[in-house]
Amino acid sequence: MLEAVLFDLDGTLADTAPDLGDAANVLLREEGRAAKPLEFLRPYTSQGVRGLLKAAFDIDSSHPTYEPRAQRFLDLYAARLCQATRLFDGIPELLDALEAHELGWGIVTNKRMRFTDPLVERLGLTPRTTCVVSGDTTAEAKPSPLPILHACQLLDCHPQLTWYVGDDRRDIVAGKAAGCFTVAVSYGYLGDSGPVHTWGADLIIDHPTELTRHIARRVVPK
Repeated sequence: MLEAVLFDLDGTLADTAPDLGDAANVLLREEGRAAKPLEFLRPYTSQGVRGLLKAAFDIDSSHPTYEPRAQRFLDLYAARLCQATRLFDGIPELLDALEAHELGWGIVTNKRMRFTDPLVERLGLTPRTTCVVSGDTTAEAKPSPLPILHACQLLDCHPQLTWYVGDDRRDIVAGKAAGCFTVAVSYGYLGDSGPVHTWGADLIIDHPTELTRHIARRVVPK
């Protein structure tokens, strides 16, 4: 039996790379540096500001310029939060199918609430789910299972009857730790997590329509 499906946001539900990459390139140009191609930046976007500053400037959080650059990057991103961001092809139909089957669904992301809530609203998803868990909603972010367990409480569903879908190894680690069935999406950003087939996910999909078919086979008729 399946009760609910939870999704990561960046690289799973929505293609946020164009706006995140644009913010990184504006910051590069402000410092007199050459912009990076979006396809170079794309794999780093599921790691947020940490990944994009690593890709753009080759620095990590220990670098003395990391914090001021991170704050400037976040301000730049906030100004272009949903200019080019779109739901991935097949996601609207997948959400329609979940609702047709009367299954709960929600979002569990490491993105900060400052960005998550307005982005979800602009994507037209706010009226459809009351379950949006951001990276700063609970005491720990993924790969901790706490955000997923909190989402299950919000949806009043059992973790073992819930699927968690994501595009990063930490999504699979968090989902398994929470007791969920885990789904890795190969169409996402994937980051520096290594080959997707090494993550230990229960299922790997190449397109959201595949998940729609898998869910239809798992749903017990009401």
